[in-house]
Amino acid sequence: MGAQVCRAVATADDLVLVAAVDAGAGGRTVGTVAGIDSDLVIATEFAAAADAGAEVMVDFTVAEAARSTLVSAAAGGIHAVVGTTGFDSTDLEMFRESFTSSNCLIAPNFAIGAVLMMRFAELASPYFDSAEVIEFHHEAKVDAPSGTAMSTVERMAAASDEWAADPTRNVILPGARGGVGPAGIPIHSVRLRGLVAHQEVLLGTTGQTLSIRHDTIDRTSFMPGVLLAVRRVSELAGLTVGLDALLDI
Repeated sequence: MGAQVCRAVATADDLVLVAAVDAGAGGRTVGTVAGIDSDLVIATEFAAAADAGAEVMVDFTVAEAARSTLVSAAAGGIHAVVGTTGFDSTDLEMFRESFTSSNCLIAPNFAIGAVLMMRFAELASPYFDSAEVIEFHHEAKVDAPSGTAMSTVERMAAASDEWAADPTRNVILPGARGGVGPAGIPIHSVRLRGLVAHQEVLLGTTGQTLSIRHDTIDRTSFMPGVLLAVRRVSELAGLTVGLDALLDI
């Protein structure tokens, strides 16, 4: 994702890539990693971004690393656009308290179609009795369920509190019914080589079912949302969760 973001920012007419930070690729150039014409050397410490005068940082790492990086960005007055998942309510409160002179947008998914999928599921929830969410990711995905799946179920649960109880009485294999999300909605996580990012929301009621599915077949699908956030994060106030704030949905 880092290479994709660097490529998208560097090739945008109205943006300038001033720094790149990656502990595992330090010393290499952005050009060799992202496949673009750039001799910008990748740094290993976030301080390089501040030293370069960055106005907005984009973070696609892991929660453990992002926690300290985002606090540093806030302290330096740098806006943050974050695709990292795995934050809990304590983390969000810390970011809310930290970002007072700059803003932070955290989105579980930057694909516009995925944002719409979550919104459609939220709208449909009051009209159905039961639901299950299945999310599919590549084998390098480290957290389960995904941030998108958790956000989807949280929104569905907030939209309706009338969900049928799980009828299962005999679980032959522990975990077969997935993880229990908000409002008791099951979430199933699939990790499979060859996948990118996919999610299906299944809703059912008497005599009918509804399936809402989004498929990301290439990581470039995230870039329009990332660039939208980079361009407009300065318009927000403090911490914002979800790309919806920048979309008229």
